[in-house]
Amino acid sequence: METSDTQQPKLHPARSAPLIALRYRDFRLLWFGQMVSTAGTQMRVVAVTYQLYQLTGSPLALGMLGVSRLVPLVLLGLGSGLVADRFDRRRLMLATQTALMLVSAAMAALSVADRMTPLMIYLLMMLASTASTFDMPARQALIPALVPREHLPNALSLNIIVWQMASIGGPTLGGLVIAGFGVAGVYIFDTISYLAVIIALLLMQHRHVPTPESRAPVTFGAALEGLRFVLRSPVILSTMLLDFVAMFFGAATTLLPIFAAEILHVDERGLGLLYAAPSAGAVTAALFMSTRSSVRKQGMVLLWAVVAYGLCTALFGLSRSFVLSLILLAGTGAADTISMVIRGTMRQLLTPDELRGRMTAVNMLFFAGGPQLGEIEAGIAAQLLGTGPSVFFGGVACVIAVAAIAAAVPKLRRYDQ
Repeated sequence: METSDTQQPKLHPARSAPLIALRYRDFRLLWFGQMVSTAGTQMRVVAVTYQLYQLTGSPLALGMLGVSRLVPLVLLGLGSGLVADRFDRRRLMLATQTALMLVSAAMAALSVADRMTPLMIYLLMMLASTASTFDMPARQALIPALVPREHLPNALSLNIIVWQMASIGGPTLGGLVIAGFGVAGVYIFDTISYLAVIIALLLMQHRHVPTPESRAPVTFGAALEGLRFVLRSPVILSTMLLDFVAMFFGAATTLLPIFAAEILHVDERGLGLLYAAPSAGAVTAALFMSTRSSVRKQGMVLLWAVVAYGLCTALFGLSRSFVLSLILLAGTGAADTISMVIRGTMRQLLTPDELRGRMTAVNMLFFAGGPQLGEIEAGIAAQLLGTGPSVFFGGVACVIAVAAIAAAVPKLRRYDQ
């Protein structure tokens, strides 16, 4: 870990201090930059699904968004982790954030000119996914270098808080902006929001200096080393499998425009609240987790959190009440956040720094690939079974999958760091 002297706080409060990680300058810069940028990204999520549904009126078309995001992830995922381990992670993020900004600018221009088509949406989302595929391993591997090891759980909790706080405001604001200015207004704001992260990265003092092993030639075998490491670590692998099944079977957010219009009968503002509800539950859970100095029996807590996620998803599929649907979506966000903090801390502490980028890249195939495949599954299931039943059976399948993983990996059930 490399931090400058100016980053070191003079006092060392107890680990349970909820904001201790923000005392480190570089982490604080990244944290605030992400807050602004993620709000814009979450606004864009609403705009893209809304615009695509307006253009096509097809649940299957919404599900095909997952294909456009999944292809770059599958083709470039392992290689992106190697790049994050070989090169300065801060500079890599500068490149990826700039690319994402340009994609949003293109979406804004096409929407203003009324030239946007479903094909263009898929192509631009594919470009955005390519940039994100390289951004994610660099970002996740950078965080442990910005705070001391003992404050990493707090940093991860705060990272979830900033993401979810932006996710609360982003979708709600996105619905309002769409109603008042159209989707182009959302894309313009998203373009500007990327400047917050870019400026934060330029101001950071941290520089990632690769280890001697990381300076080795870039080869296919080196890219696969992260996969070999994960396969040798049953606890890490099982946390990734849990993440995958939860996101694959519980991908209800893709269908929220249909729930809003045809089941719950709410307008764009209601749609924004539906998108924001999981984040409201997530922030509450993340604030709680950030005040905890430790969690005992992390393996069992993780398993029960994913079970709760599946149950809330299944009940949401049956709900016809807008208020109850908001509560259940908030429950999915809270359960997922508890799971996210625990599994994220486990992976980072069990992985050496020279492999963090590649481990994160492997994990990205699970936690990013799961939602993308889940979007495809959700679109097809909604077309065949109906929107509500498809979400219900997805939640039930999630619970069954958790039980199977728990039975197959006793080390996870007994894990207590």
